[in-house]
Amino acid sequence: MRKYLLGGAGLILSTLALTIISWVPSSQTISSPKIVTEDSLYTMHVSKIYNGAHLDQAGLRPEVFQKALTGFYNLKNSGKISADKSILTIADMDQNSTKKRLWIIDLNKDSLLLNTWVAHGSRSGDDLATRFSDVNDSNESSLGFYVTAEVYRGKHGRSLRLDGMDEGYNANARKRSIVVHGAPYVSQGTINQLGRLGRSQGCPAVAQELADLVINTIEGKTVIFINGNDRAYASKYLDAHLAANAALINRDSVVNAKDSLVTAKI
Repeated sequence: MRKYLLGGAGLILSTLALTIISWVPSSQTISSPKIVTEDSLYTMHVSKIYNGAHLDQAGLRPEVFQKALTGFYNLKNSGKISADKSILTIADMDQNSTKKRLWIIDLNKDSLLLNTWVAHGSRSGDDLATRFSDVNDSNESSLGFYVTAEVYRGKHGRSLRLDGMDEGYNANARKRSIVVHGAPYVSQGTINQLGRLGRSQGCPAVAQELADLVINTIEGKTVIFINGNDRAYASKYLDAHLAANAALINRDSVVNAKDSLVTAKI
């Protein structure tokens, strides 16, 4: 009996030894599931609008668009702009005046409504704006976020008042009479003659024949963002995390953005 027990134990030990010897650790590791964060969803949401409106083809840089859109959502969340309108206007003064550096975008429709010229201040630079100020009579452009205010008729005809949202950069816009208006020097003819657009006293002036269209499109508490090459510029409205909270409240839009833009890049 002892012999059989020892034989059985030996068989079990032999089988166990063979099992241990033949076992090879797996070279494959179990990858942890990708976590889709609120910020990554926001990036996809930004990409959806940027790509849908074909802003790359229109010459608007993605980083400028993302800054402008971030400010839009933070201003909307703070109640500074219309709850019923989703119009965003961007002027990139980091581009030459000969380029069509003004974009008006319908964010609800992912649609570019208008891409045209815009002038900068006479003391901001010649073809390229390199100096910016919020000082009265400086004749320089001011950077930052603006909210469109009332329409009025002045020396430039029908015009649109602006309120600057960034203290220290454009908060004196109303005192300085920085407005959207039409001007004859914003034209291809002026570019042909001078090699650049004409310049304003600091206003984002547009072509005379487009002034009514621009004003009608952006009036009524919508956002204008004027971008420029000034490393000192800062704004409380550029908080991307807060913008993500505001932009992604509607969970349906989040799901749509996630499903359709997993591989989208900006």
